[in-house]
Amino acid sequence: MIIEIDGAHSGIRFSACHFIPGHEKCSRLHGHSYIVRARLEGEVGSNGMVMDFVDIKKALKAAAEEMDHKTLLPRNTDNVKVTVSEREVEVTTCGKRYVFPKEDVLILDVDITTAEEMSRLMTKDLISAVKFPENVRRLWVGLDEERGQTAWYSEPL
Repeated sequence: MIIEIDGAHSGIRFSACHFIPGHEKCSRLHGHSYIVRARLEGEVGSNGMVMDFVDIKKALKAAAEEMDHKTLLPRNTDNVKVTVSEREVEVTTCGKRYVFPKEDVLILDVDITTAEEMSRLMTKDLISAVKFPENVRRLWVGLDEERGQTAWYSEPL
């Protein structure tokens, strides 16, 4: 059985900006209104549920809140140099230089801040943060960049 959480209807969303170095259009700093989705595959447990929606929704909302209204930057790339000081974050990439207030930035453990990489990160973080019942076999996390454009990543549990 598969259960799904639709962040569009559950209020699990965030707005953030990012850029994709080397992309013709998306290398410019721009933003999205992201929606977070999740699917769990498993058998119905003795409590009559695959998993309680409350636990997974809390973790998804916490992840969305952390990214909300931030500039998302990649940590693991050679073509984006990020320098963090006490009050600022300086970014140089593709001949451009940005300086952001430190509190406006979230540096993610990804190679690039695409929806694909961020859905992978969110899936792995969710697996670490939530105690899944043994009857749950697989987790998917989907991230909508715009309506109708969702990147999904899944891991077996």
